[in-house]
Amino acid sequence: MYIYIDADACPVVGIAEQIAKKYHISVILICDLNHALKSSYSHVITVETGRDAVDFELLKRCRKGDIVITQDYGLAAMILGKEAYPIHQSGMWYTNENIDQMLMTRHLNQKMRKRKHIKGPKKRSNEMDRQFEEGLVNLIEHIGAASLSET
Repeated sequence: MYIYIDADACPVVGIAEQIAKKYHISVILICDLNHALKSSYSHVITVETGRDAVDFELLKRCRKGDIVITQDYGLAAMILGKEAYPIHQSGMWYTNENIDQMLMTRHLNQKMRKRKHIKGPKKRSNEMDRQFEEGLVNLIEHIGAASLSET
């Protein structure tokens, strides 16, 4: 199992790396040339700048059972199709049961923002970081328990 991170402007890279170290899971950060990153723990893959370039690289690399951290609902839907585990930077798991509703909500929010009826996302808080940490730990433990029950 790997943890892949859609790392362009991702605010939870450090938290994910700390948790991955604890569970001895390799982390792969994927970013474009505009967001070149360095890490002492993770393997960093930098791709050309372009619409969805990072998403395509993530899809190419991710396998069944991997974890993918992304805030992109469309990418999350495709990751679910690969039987991997996408998780939002809020700590919320994307599942086959909630992805359709989330995609519809994203669509409606985009329409509202174009009409200037709603604002963008809230500023990140310590509570949001705690929720992400809890969600990622729970997901790792869930995957571990599921793999034990398959044997």
